[in-house]
Amino acid sequence: MSRNAKINTLLLLIVAALAVLPLALGLGDDEKEPFAGADAQAETAITEIEPDYEPWFSPLYEPPSGEIESALFALQAALGAGVLAYYFGLRKGRRQGAELALAEKAATATKVATERTADGESARAETEQV
Repeated sequence: MSRNAKINTLLLLIVAALAVLPLALGLGDDEKEPFAGADAQAETAITEIEPDYEPWFSPLYEPPSGEIESALFALQAALGAGVLAYYFGLRKGRRQGAELALAEKAATATKVATERTADGESARAETEQV
């Protein structure tokens, strides 16, 4: 296994542990909403400190339920991951294309040099024969 493969495997295991451990260990069980978003927690904290607080503005769109809000968030994350994957794939493809073009150019140059050498040797042989 190459060094990069080992690093990638280790990173994948760390990400999986970060996703699974909070659920497996029951973190957040003592709260009414164990895994509420940061916005909801901030709103709760602000209303506890200052009950008369009025927000400066309201959201442009408020989903009708938490499930739809979660689905929209997941869609946003998937689109972001797709854009990043496309970008990195494009970069890798361009790099591989450039390497392939350099290899083909070097092979062509070698072939031309070999042909010139062969032509030069046959011309020299013909001149020596005359």
